[in-house]
Amino acid sequence: MGDKANTHPGAAGRATAADHPASVRNVVLVGHSGSGKTTLVEALALTAGAVNRAGRVEDGGTVSDYDEIEHRQQRSVQLSLVPVEWDGIKINLLDTPGYADFVGELRAGLRAADAALFVVSASDGVDGSTRMVWDECAAVGMPRAIVVTHLEAARADFEEMTRICAEVFGGDDPDAVLPLYLPLHGPQAPDGHAPVTGLIGLLSQKLFDYSTGERKESEPGEDQLPLIEEARNRLIEGIIAESEDETLMDRYLGGEQIDVKTLIEDLERAVARGTFFPVLAAAPAAEGARQGIGTVELLELVTRGFPTPLERAAPVVTTIDGRPRELNPCDPNGPLVAEVVKTSSDPYVGRVSLVRVFSGTLRPDQTVHVSGHGLADRGHEDHDVDERVGALSAPFGKQQRALTHCIAGDLASVAKLSRAETGDTLSAKDDPLLMEPWQMPDPLLPLAIQAHSKADEDKLSQGLSRLVAEDPTMRLEQNQQTHQVVLWCLGEAHADVALERLRNRYGVQVDVVPHKVSLRETFAEKSAGRGRHVKQSGGHGQYAICEIEVEPLAGGSGIEFVDKVVGGAVPRQFIPSVEKGVRAQAAKGVAAGHPLVDVRVTLLDGKAHSVDSSDAAFQTAGALALREAAADARIHLLEPVAEVTVLVGDEYVGAVMSDLSGRRGRVLGTEQTSGGRTLVRAEVPEIEIGRYAVDLRSLSHGTARFHRAYARHEPMPVQVAERIRQQAQDG
Repeated sequence: MGDKANTHPGAAGRATAADHPASVRNVVLVGHSGSGKTTLVEALALTAGAVNRAGRVEDGGTVSDYDEIEHRQQRSVQLSLVPVEWDGIKINLLDTPGYADFVGELRAGLRAADAALFVVSASDGVDGSTRMVWDECAAVGMPRAIVVTHLEAARADFEEMTRICAEVFGGDDPDAVLPLYLPLHGPQAPDGHAPVTGLIGLLSQKLFDYSTGERKESEPGEDQLPLIEEARNRLIEGIIAESEDETLMDRYLGGEQIDVKTLIEDLERAVARGTFFPVLAAAPAAEGARQGIGTVELLELVTRGFPTPLERAAPVVTTIDGRPRELNPCDPNGPLVAEVVKTSSDPYVGRVSLVRVFSGTLRPDQTVHVSGHGLADRGHEDHDVDERVGALSAPFGKQQRALTHCIAGDLASVAKLSRAETGDTLSAKDDPLLMEPWQMPDPLLPLAIQAHSKADEDKLSQGLSRLVAEDPTMRLEQNQQTHQVVLWCLGEAHADVALERLRNRYGVQVDVVPHKVSLRETFAEKSAGRGRHVKQSGGHGQYAICEIEVEPLAGGSGIEFVDKVVGGAVPRQFIPSVEKGVRAQAAKGVAAGHPLVDVRVTLLDGKAHSVDSSDAAFQTAGALALREAAADARIHLLEPVAEVTVLVGDEYVGAVMSDLSGRRGRVLGTEQTSGGRTLVRAEVPEIEIGRYAVDLRSLSHGTARFHRAYARHEPMPVQVAERIRQQAQDG
């Protein structure tokens, strides 16, 4: 890195099947929305010869953001794989959305990759969500590098951005985050901005000029070397500090000139270990250029500094019944273990699964075992089925290029796996295995929907099942208490994409309706009621009278029915009928149409007729008695209360606590955690946090996370309850 003058556009632009894990690099691009990830991917594909000068694949279409929704929204909403080749190495570039609502796609990219390129904009800086992803990568030791984009912006300052990256990403060791190149600027424009025209390598001390549209190497002038001396010395010291050769620092401090080749080898090892994080620069190519500024340097870093799949530990794998199974890291001849990292639907091909193979070799027309476990709470039933693999291909924009096989360490698209869902494990039919699932964020924004028409109602169930099969960050709920179909999403943009896919991909038109929480009712005091159902209309009449007493019980007690009838006032065969009527009325509610809970109903007395009494009559009497008792008593409306935990940066703790209090929340306490963050615990009525996923993101600038769990139902304040009752009457 930095000592090569590689000016060729790369090997064959078309990605082929890799034959050995050592010739594969899996790289995920991470960064906030608008940082330039997709533009950078297309620039790398251009340099590698995979796209033409218009930035399009040879048979039309761009290599990333090719979905119609992405065109309309002008941003990435899904994970895209762009395979390219450079110096005989296949590079799988995984372009992820930067918007927080699509963090599930980001996590899929992290799962499939072995290293990460963090893309930061010189004009926008580093946002909180990017810092959080950096910390996640650090926790698992994933190798990382940083690419500074938007250097063409008027106020872009590469040196200042490098300093910020060292401060934000370096933590206790800012010298582990250092640039490998410095940008070269051309003549100053009338607005005072000097465009970037090339780079100067700090180790090689070579100039790489892109001003003609192709990278050209030259020697720096005498006046340019002093400009890089300080940065070069700091880089050398940073590399030596990470060297496995403990004598190198002493030799360097003793005045010895360390060979550049030795420095580069140590640098590559430190990057692959995830202990040194180089900063590189990228700028748009000149009009009609074949190479974007910094793209060759990036491709060299990826092929020479990033680890091969062989250097990644084998995943945690068990048999279907839970017994541990040891695997050799990335063995093409080992047992087949692959994971579906993304699922999509194609109108012509059907379901297409993007698969990362961790062990063994996947081939077309092979019968595999498809196993999915652990996502039943999100609408994904556990399943174990055998399916025949269709064609294997390398995705490239809208095109799928056929592959003959996919070895351990590589990625491929698999057609016609009708039961495979995101997160599923593919293994050999005669040796079924299961990978440990990756952590996915909880969807916390409810979207209540209903079919727009009868025709849509017939297609809704299938459309929703396909939607959640593609996206495990979405949860489907059929709420039995509110009788609503609810899609739980990560945010408004996530919800918008879900609705658009239902409409355009699956042909289902739905209406969004207000989301209801499961309210309940209970008696606030003891009360009595008399149910009298006496009718005579020719033939057998209807005769049933019962007297009951209702008293409140502790929360969670449900409905308790007690028989205290003496002397046979209500015949024994009709006492269950009274209970049945009471419970049926309780399920319907007695005040605002919400289920009645936590009461004891005692049957005290009644009357029957030898001919006209019946099961139905006493059911009706029981219901009438409960309604009369409710009419003479104060009825509490109970609302669900959630236990909420918010992990937020210390600077936003006060704002979060104030906001929770404004939602009728009770803050239970705070707990200091690592990384300058605080865990806030509170209890908040669920009716107040329907949009909290959106509001918290705005309040904390996207840096906070929260979790909610049902705690209990408790009485709603009188004024709030009156408003709910009034809404029920108006509705």
